[in-house]
Amino acid sequence: MIRLGVALLAVIGMLVPAHLALAEPSDTEDRLRALEEKLKRFENLENLPQREDYIQVQYKNPGFEMKTADGLFSTKLVWRAQLRYTTPHRSDPRSVSDFTTRSDASNFEARRLRMKIGGHGFKPWIDYYFEIDLQPSRDVDDNSAASSARVIDYRITLQPYDELGIRVGQWKIDYNRERVDSSGRQQFVERSIVNRVFTIDRQVGVQVRGRLFKETYADMRYYAGVFNGEGRSVNNPDNDMMYMGRLQWNFLGRDLKWRQSDVAYHKKPTGSLAFAAATNNGKCSRWSSSGCGNLSGLTRAGSTSQNFKVEQYVQEFAFKYRGLSIQEEFHWKDVEDKRNMTTHKYKGMYAQAGYFFHGLIPQIPEKLELAARYAFVDAPVATNVALTDKREEYTVALNYFFSGHDNKITVDYSMLELEDASTGISYDDSRVRVQWDVSF
Repeated sequence: MIRLGVALLAVIGMLVPAHLALAEPSDTEDRLRALEEKLKRFENLENLPQREDYIQVQYKNPGFEMKTADGLFSTKLVWRAQLRYTTPHRSDPRSVSDFTTRSDASNFEARRLRMKIGGHGFKPWIDYYFEIDLQPSRDVDDNSAASSARVIDYRITLQPYDELGIRVGQWKIDYNRERVDSSGRQQFVERSIVNRVFTIDRQVGVQVRGRLFKETYADMRYYAGVFNGEGRSVNNPDNDMMYMGRLQWNFLGRDLKWRQSDVAYHKKPTGSLAFAAATNNGKCSRWSSSGCGNLSGLTRAGSTSQNFKVEQYVQEFAFKYRGLSIQEEFHWKDVEDKRNMTTHKYKGMYAQAGYFFHGLIPQIPEKLELAARYAFVDAPVATNVALTDKREEYTVALNYFFSGHDNKITVDYSMLELEDASTGISYDDSRVRVQWDVSF
């Protein structure tokens, strides 16, 4: 290509009119220098990387990924929709009135509409992630602002070594598996009745994390962090912080991802046993994706900055092997109400299991999973903490995975019970939910 360019320029030079050849020497030199510069630009163009080779764009199920050829920068964009039908309870009934005076309701909702952006920059071990809840559903008497888009996750993780890393930002704190498992990676339509009472949810802060003795029988992960303790997107009003720690033992030397159901069909048994603890001194007695909140019988959040001292603990077990998945958590939580000088003690657990029966009965579709869950929550009566109400959940579910968790249909049926300690009367009701969860 360059030789052709030189030949063309030579021919053009031969055809230059004679009066130009007689031009002043300085003028001729300027023209020659201009020709040399053009030739150099031709040479440089051949050495430049082609645009299609430098920036690579591909669909990576799910989502579209753009990355540089040197691997130093990447961005992935995912759109997700979770569409749900529920009858007769949209959420878990918790009080006697929820069981006795509720009116039947059939409800369609876009439970979660999300945009996720993640990747890495400058180095492959510098990860970033943002997640936006585009339109949370709301009740008929809620302000329209309740359905406004909101940033729920923003975090940067620096993990130069498996053994040591650091994360800063806002995210679902790595306290217990059921909450950290994405709502799009669940085995049931929604998390168990345990979640509302015991989750510490999304917080703003910093955490050190790592994996030690990788792929040995001592394989373990650790997490330790300091956070505002005020929930999502809230500044800390005082010097008190939330502290948490988690130690996870991968007792077979293999790591389990934060997701439910054995969609990957683990050919080797893989399991984990974990313990975690958290403490906070502030205005919150519980947390959710909406931020700081309060449990029944406790002063509403926001009245003072330090109403409650919260201490809580969890034991957790998870296991997967050849289509079988088992997951269990046991929680303890003490909330000291400083204004009323009372301590509210909570206890709860859930255990669930799922199996792809195609492995036993080939006639059953390969992508169909059957799952069951039991859960209970013991909570003190608001007017007399010496008494304890007990709630229980029995749920069965069918999952059909069109494309793993990225495109699935879930149908579940729950029997929900409440034993009222004040009257000794028990109440129960059932619920049906159908959900399509899809990511693009």
